[in-house]
Amino acid sequence: MSDVPSTVIDWRVEFNRLEGAYAPATLKSYKADIEIFEKWCIEQGLAPFPADVFHICQFLESEAPGRAPSTVRRRLYAIRKAHRLLHLPDPTFDEEINITFRRIQRAKFGRPKQAKGLTRKYLDAFLEVQPDNPWGLRNRAMLSLGYELLTRRSELVALTSRDLSLRDDGTLSVLIRRSKADPSGQGRVAFTSIKTAIAIQNWIDWRGPHITYLFCPIYHGKAVERSLSADTVKRLIKTSAKRAGLDITEIDKFSGHSLRVGAAQDLLCAGYDAAAIMRAGGWKSINILSRYLEMAEHNVWA
Repeated sequence: MSDVPSTVIDWRVEFNRLEGAYAPATLKSYKADIEIFEKWCIEQGLAPFPADVFHICQFLESEAPGRAPSTVRRRLYAIRKAHRLLHLPDPTFDEEINITFRRIQRAKFGRPKQAKGLTRKYLDAFLEVQPDNPWGLRNRAMLSLGYELLTRRSELVALTSRDLSLRDDGTLSVLIRRSKADPSGQGRVAFTSIKTAIAIQNWIDWRGPHITYLFCPIYHGKAVERSLSADTVKRLIKTSAKRAGLDITEIDKFSGHSLRVGAAQDLLCAGYDAAAIMRAGGWKSINILSRYLEMAEHNVWA
């Protein structure tokens, strides 16, 4: 194996410039992708930057087995971003790379994995099995709110108390300030039922007014002043499914997106059209929404 060129470019320093301009999860993914590319280059005796078309194609092909095309595409986007931050010529738009990626896509015949929808019947069952303690208060509020607002898990844990406003009819209006599809932070407003507003108030009454985030950890029976991780939503859903007595094969199909998926499916079955569902959930792409809705009941139009 040949020696790696001695000139080492510290791409990590340049990536620090992206802080605040991208979501933390996006930056984390970008950095992980570049580290994978860097490791591959070192193993091949290559300098990662600047990269050439031939070696990028080789890298993408080496990453393809066992990975979704979307993951390989993200690796490519990370390499592109690194070259631009380093003010290096960007080789990633070369037609040979496009051909390579199309070849990778066509080799994958499986359909994208879709989270199981946590529809109303599951929601009711999951609410029923929550414990009668502070964790149960928080869990019921989180499940109910996530379902009614059609939130992504990151949106749900990012909510603060000041994002909620009590309306005259006893419901809540909720400002979802920033999301994956809204990087500029314009936000969207969504509304709850009276039942969910009561669940939220019960949780806040126990939590106290001094906590910034709407949902927070509980340690030794006390509310902790910090946000929950997005993975908490996934764990809550799967734990609730287990408590409700679901089979392990069914439990495995749920994910942190299941509240959003299930609520969208229920809206379709209730007769709402795609435009209304897109507004409710903040979707920008009809193609992504279509994937969420394809498993809805076949008798939706009956």
